[in-house]
Amino acid sequence: MTFSEALSNVGFGAGWSVVRTMPEPAARRFFNVVADRTWRQQGQGVRQLRANLARVVADDRLPDLDSITHEGVRRYMRYWCEAFRLPSWTTERVNSSFRLVEGLDLLDSAVADGRGAIMVSPHMGNWDLAGAWACARYGTLVTVAERLKPEGLYDKFVAYRESLGMEVYPLGDPDVIRMLVRRLREGRLVCLLADRDLSHTGVDVEFFGETASMPAGPAVLSMMTGAPIMPVILWHTDSGVEGSVGPAIAIPVDGDRDSRIQRMTQEMADAFAAGIRAHPQDWHMMQRLWTADLEPRRVASPS
Repeated sequence: MTFSEALSNVGFGAGWSVVRTMPEPAARRFFNVVADRTWRQQGQGVRQLRANLARVVADDRLPDLDSITHEGVRRYMRYWCEAFRLPSWTTERVNSSFRLVEGLDLLDSAVADGRGAIMVSPHMGNWDLAGAWACARYGTLVTVAERLKPEGLYDKFVAYRESLGMEVYPLGDPDVIRMLVRRLREGRLVCLLADRDLSHTGVDVEFFGETASMPAGPAVLSMMTGAPIMPVILWHTDSGVEGSVGPAIAIPVDGDRDSRIQRMTQEMADAFAAGIRAHPQDWHMMQRLWTADLEPRRVASPS
């Protein structure tokens, strides 16, 4: 383990144990100070966030790009403040802090029918709070987590999400698809962050007029199980987090397997784009996403 890995491990461990015990106003002020300092330093993550937002912000809002990016950094830090404190929240606090303003009937129907559902979301708002709300309402949900380094940090993330009621599987595990299929056939909710292709084996889509790669997993799971894909958009408000669930993405009846996966993934990307355009300051994408921005070794065709 490198020194930086050890520091991250200790730092996140301290966050979950210390930040949750701070008075809430003090915790929020502290994370705002961290956000503002991070913005002023203009590190790589902040610069990349600004570059990403420059592609998604409507033309008439481009003069406000710096303030939107600054607010985006603040909301990302707000996510971490809430994440560190969330395990100590009561069910009543969770329910009062999250509100699904659209699509609750769609979600309730999918669960009541025993079909399960594949909930897909971009990195927006506070997805852990939304997940905790769903666990309180439906009993549990299933998700996948990227393997972080060091292993101790990954273990902390898994334990954190399990404490909220989630069932967590590691991304890249050879059995993960099989387990997700099983859970969907049991009528469970499977929730996936799906705006970034971490496996580098995803599907090319048009995203804000340029090519990006997004994971094929949601479409594959839907075709294997018949469970609907439902896009979810999340955003912060002054008092908490709100969200909307969009109509299910239909499985195409014609075309070969690859073309059907591509069409479903494109429809997912279109739903994400509409939500991000409406709430750009809530999109926490501080990594390169579009094909044109990726390193040549990532986008070159195999020899």
